[in-house]
Amino acid sequence: MKLKTRFAPSPTGLLHVGNAYSALICQQWAEKHRAELLLRIEDIDHTRCKDEYATQLIEDLHWLGVKWQGDILKQSEHQSRYRKALDQLKEMGVIYPCFCSRKHVQEEIERMGIAPHAEDIGDPYPGICREIDLHQRHQRLLHERFAWRLDCLKAVEAVKESLSWSDEHGHHHPVNLAALGDLVIGRKDIGISYHLAVVVDDAHQGITHVVRGEDLLPSTAIHRLLQALLKLSSPTYIHHPLLVDGEGRRLAKRGNATSLKYLRDGDISADSLRHFLLREGEHLWPFSIDHIDEIREQLGIAG
Repeated sequence: MKLKTRFAPSPTGLLHVGNAYSALICQQWAEKHRAELLLRIEDIDHTRCKDEYATQLIEDLHWLGVKWQGDILKQSEHQSRYRKALDQLKEMGVIYPCFCSRKHVQEEIERMGIAPHAEDIGDPYPGICREIDLHQRHQRLLHERFAWRLDCLKAVEAVKESLSWSDEHGHHHPVNLAALGDLVIGRKDIGISYHLAVVVDDAHQGITHVVRGEDLLPSTAIHRLLQALLKLSSPTYIHHPLLVDGEGRRLAKRGNATSLKYLRDGDISADSLRHFLLREGEHLWPFSIDHIDEIREQLGIAG
């Protein structure tokens, strides 16, 4: 069987060094295992993704020396595939329409005394819309905005088996289905959630190994559940450490992480950047943005 992995960035901004690190780790794994590396652009969120960022990230990856095989898959061009999967979940009766705003959910959580940490706002969902009777639900569907939520209890009943996902060492990690909660599967603004689109694409592209950052480790359980519900294949999952800044924080677009475009414009060579990012045992980007002279000095080679 031909091994396949994928690098799947979202064009919501310029690629930064953290993205570059993940892309290089994917390529490194593919080369080691003689696997096929695919490029997928996860641009399903039309409220945040832009074509110019998609064009720029392809240029940046070429400059970085990342080489993929086959055509680039763009999620925005495959909406029908995701809607089909959503319809399948509707027919199974494992999702329900949720009419709640984020504010409403937060207020109900606080009222019930189960307020989450700030980084987990929205979870756990207190089941506000889960028990709405069918007549009321039908009436509200006609004139209210809604999202589709997974009914975790019904999903567990539908699966009827214990689930686990496998890592690169062959270890099986049990999925605690009861702890997942009623997650959003179809969003009000974009129609389909990341979780549903990604499992559909992985199966469609025949991905055997998912190589991604450890920040996505919590998503693996819901992905495994969706695979079981939709009867899709489950890849092996490899979660690599994240590149962090000098204070140990993960790099992010919203945090003004150093972009590849900035480094290119500053005459940093791709070879020196690759060498720096792939230092054995290092996961650190200690430079502040706009300090190109320091970056050039530390990387050792310019131009």
